[in-house]
Amino acid sequence: MTYQKTTVLEETLDPVDWTEAQAIGHQMIDFAVDRLRGVRDRPVWQEMPTAVRQFFDAPLPETPAPLHEIWSDLRTNLMPYPMGNIHPRFWMWYMGAGSFTGALGEFLAASEGSNLGGGNSAAGLMDQQVTGWIRTMMGFPEGSSGTLVDGGSMANIIGLTVARNAMAGIDVREQGVAAIQATLRYYASDQVHSCHQKALEMLGLGNRALVRVPTDASYRMDITALATAIAQDRAAGLKPACVIATAGTTNTGAIDDIAAIRDLCRREGLWFHVDGCIGALVKIAPRHKHLVSGIEDADSLALDLHKWLHAPFEAGCALVRDKARHRAAFAVHPEYLEGKPRGIAAADYLHDYNLQTSRGFRALKLWMLLREHGVEKFGRLIDQNIGQAHYLTGLIEAEPLMTLMAPTSVNIVSFRYDPGGLDESSLRSLNTEVMLRLQEAGIAALSDTTVHGRHCLRAAICNHRTRREDLDLLIAEAKRIGGEVHTKG
Repeated sequence: MTYQKTTVLEETLDPVDWTEAQAIGHQMIDFAVDRLRGVRDRPVWQEMPTAVRQFFDAPLPETPAPLHEIWSDLRTNLMPYPMGNIHPRFWMWYMGAGSFTGALGEFLAASEGSNLGGGNSAAGLMDQQVTGWIRTMMGFPEGSSGTLVDGGSMANIIGLTVARNAMAGIDVREQGVAAIQATLRYYASDQVHSCHQKALEMLGLGNRALVRVPTDASYRMDITALATAIAQDRAAGLKPACVIATAGTTNTGAIDDIAAIRDLCRREGLWFHVDGCIGALVKIAPRHKHLVSGIEDADSLALDLHKWLHAPFEAGCALVRDKARHRAAFAVHPEYLEGKPRGIAAADYLHDYNLQTSRGFRALKLWMLLREHGVEKFGRLIDQNIGQAHYLTGLIEAEPLMTLMAPTSVNIVSFRYDPGGLDESSLRSLNTEVMLRLQEAGIAALSDTTVHGRHCLRAAICNHRTRREDLDLLIAEAKRIGGEVHTKG
């Protein structure tokens, strides 16, 4: 049979006109700069008109559209309606405010294109460099390990998985959780984040394995109650395995007594995990680092780097003190992932330390931010946010119509508008309406929660753009709106 060469039409996703694509790319950059430069002058949030909502019902595109048309649609229908978390008066969910340099890092990482599951590349070395920097920031020793993940929930899952495998007494990866001879128990405060319940469910241990320990008047885990729970479980034939200390609870920002929990874990032979997704980075804040003393001794630590490092989403990190145990929890090497002495496969597989064989190049935006500003500036910004939270606390305490609902530990302030004479149900309705009107007017974004059975508003100040004048405005407007709602009610 004679091979006959034929001509076929072969396509690519590269632009037909690179000059036009470059021009539109420059328009996008200019737009982003103007948008960030003027962020304070826009509403925090605004409701989308019906026509904009309908735009997102458009069917699957079957044929091409020009890039300039796509960009026009985005300017009209997407960019004016963000969640608002980059705005200086967004204090709703605890997020971070992003950064222009971080956004450039995201673009460059995408154009560089490496898969950070592994491989002999500069991107892989940068990933290891950045996790090394984070270990240094947190005071973790040589021989520890770290892995970049999408956020705090996954970072906690990584740490709790290593804890399960280390404390089970069997080879869990080979035999499964059904072979564990005694039910493992994990302990956390009753303020623990919901991601830990999800983690224990995913690990096959179930929600019942998570013991919620009562908290004290400052919403910190009660160490005496913790010790009692551990003793009772042992007496019942259960197996205490891990204590989860929270460095910054979601409701109030309370930081558990990390050093006391560490000492108890060492005495009891338990894994010491710290959920530091809110407060771990206080470790780099010169005026407040004492609040997380002992965090450097954790067996595992979860961090959210898109919060107080203001990296664009997503960026989290899990640190583990024992690198060998960390790798043993996740590494697997089939024939198609064998290492080689030379070439692209001649490097450590970074997915040996997490669940993702395919991983984005998260390290670049972090590397650029830390290089541009230096860790000392991030520490000062954390101190600044904590100072702003205490300033807001002072405004609340000075205003008779406002009530502080929990002590302010770091940068989360729980409070409510209270004109007096209302029951809990009426106060909930009143403050919920205040919160929603603040959002709908584009003035400020707060969330709400319930602490020890009482509803309140919650301001989480994790924003490098916030100024004290913004907090003055918050109290003035909350008081005004509260008065209007209460009068009409």
